[in-house]
Amino acid sequence: MDGEEQQPPHEADVEPVVPSEASEPVPRVLSGDPQNLSDVDAFNLLLEMKLKRRRQRPNLPRTVTQLVAEDGSRVYVVGTAHFSDDSKRDVVKTIREVQPDVVVVELCQYRVSMLKMDESTLLREAQELSLEKLQQAVRQNGLMSGLMQMLLLKVSAHITEQLGMAPGGEFREAFKEPLLQASKVPFCKFHLGDRPIPVTFKRAIAALSFWQKVRLAWGLCFLSDPISKDDVERCKQKDLLEQMMAEMIGEFPDLHRTIVSERDVYLTYMLRQAARRLELPRASDAEPRKCIPSVVVGVVGMGHVPGIEKNWSTDLNIQEIMTVPPPSVSGRVSRLAVKAAFFGLLGYSLYWMGRRTASLVLSLPAAQYCLQRVTAARHK
Repeated sequence: MDGEEQQPPHEADVEPVVPSEASEPVPRVLSGDPQNLSDVDAFNLLLEMKLKRRRQRPNLPRTVTQLVAEDGSRVYVVGTAHFSDDSKRDVVKTIREVQPDVVVVELCQYRVSMLKMDESTLLREAQELSLEKLQQAVRQNGLMSGLMQMLLLKVSAHITEQLGMAPGGEFREAFKEPLLQASKVPFCKFHLGDRPIPVTFKRAIAALSFWQKVRLAWGLCFLSDPISKDDVERCKQKDLLEQMMAEMIGEFPDLHRTIVSERDVYLTYMLRQAARRLELPRASDAEPRKCIPSVVVGVVGMGHVPGIEKNWSTDLNIQEIMTVPPPSVSGRVSRLAVKAAFFGLLGYSLYWMGRRTASLVLSLPAAQYCLQRVTAARHK
C-alpha cells in the first residue's frame, strides 16, 4: 500500500477528511492493531488511499471529455478508435489518473467474449467468416438481421486484415486494468453500457425498405479500399469503423439513427446510471448514512462522444429504443425473397453437382464397360 503505517481506530478515533473529488467526509483510520481491523475500517482505509491517488486536476489525454452529474459525480468519457494502440494507452492512463469507481464500455452481453480472448485469437476470429458464424448470427438475430450483422463483420474483418490488428483493444484494457491493478484501483466495478446488438440490428433492418437493404448490402459486400495505421490515427476525432459506416449509410438517415443516434442515448443513460453517489459502509445501523460522489470512466467510440454530450442533460426514456417494431410488408416480402433465392440457389447447386458427378462416373472405363454389357444383354 502507499503509505504511512496506518493503525485501526477505536470507535472514537475517527475524524473526517474531505478528499479533492468528494463533497462528503470520508472516515480516516488513525490508530489501532492492524490484525484487529474490522471490515468497515479496512474499507475506509482502502477508500482513503484511493481518494488520495485521485487527482484534483488529472493529466488526461486530449480524447477525454469530462461530464458532471447533478449530484456531483464525474464521468470521464474516453473517445477511442477501435483499431488503435493510442486508444489503449489513453484508457489505461485515464483509469490510473482518476481512480474510477465504475468503468463502462461500449459493449453488450452478446459481445463480451472479446474481453477474455487474446489478441491472436481475436485476429483469427475476425478474419475467418464461416458458414457456422452465419448460422449463429441468423439464429440469434433472425435472417435479415443476421445477414446484416455478417456484412458488418465483413467490414470489421476488412480493417482487421488491412491493419493486422484485432478490434476492441481499448475495451480489453479497460477490463484488465482494474483487475491487474486491483491494489491501485480498488473497488472498481465493470459495466456493459451498449444496447444489445440483436435489438440494434432488428431496429436497423426494420427502418429500411427492401431496395435500401439491397443497396446497403451491395456496398458492404464490395468494400475493398486499402487502410493504413496512419488512417486510423487520423480518424481519432471520428472512429474509423464508424466513419466508414457513416460514409456507406449516408443515404439512409433512418439507419444512422438506429445504429448511432439511438445508441448515443442508450450509452448516455447507462453512464448516468453508473454515476450515482456511493454510500459508505457504517459500523452500526445507528450511524448516519454518508455518501460521496462517484467517478466513472466511459470507454466509447469517438463517434458517440458528441451524442453523449448532447444527451447528457436531457430527460431520457430508453423504452422506446428497446422495442423491436413488427415487420413491415416489404420486410416480409424481402425475407421470403431471400429465403426463396437461398433455397433456389441451393437446389440448383445440388442439381448441377449431381449432373456433374453423374457425368464423371459415367465417363469411367468401368462404368462404360457396365453400360456396354447392359446394352448387349438387352439386344439378346
